[in-house]
Amino acid sequence: MALPKAKEIVSANPVVVFSKSYCPYCVSVKQLLQKLDASFKAIELDNESDGSEIQSALAEWTGQRTVPNVFIGGKHIGGCDTTTALHQEGKLIPLLNQAGAIAKTSA
Repeated sequence: MALPKAKEIVSANPVVVFSKSYCPYCVSVKQLLQKLDASFKAIELDNESDGSEIQSALAEWTGQRTVPNVFIGGKHIGGCDTTTALHQEGKLIPLLNQAGAIAKTSA
């Protein structure tokens, strides 16, 4: 049940961060997304009754067992290092725009 649930969450939201509330890397990614005014859904696996099952399903699906596990526009991006690197390379905001996660401001 965990894999279909994870896929449903990812397809229903432009940006999803599978996270644990106490994880400093997760906090870092969520702060970055907040700073960019991106709308995202954070799933705190340590607060979900089936969190460990979802984490195992994500590992099967993406090959990544660690959190944060970030998806943008339905695509698996990676963890904290990848997300931060994309931002430093100027590639994160275009991805977020493409996914519709950043509200276009009228100039």
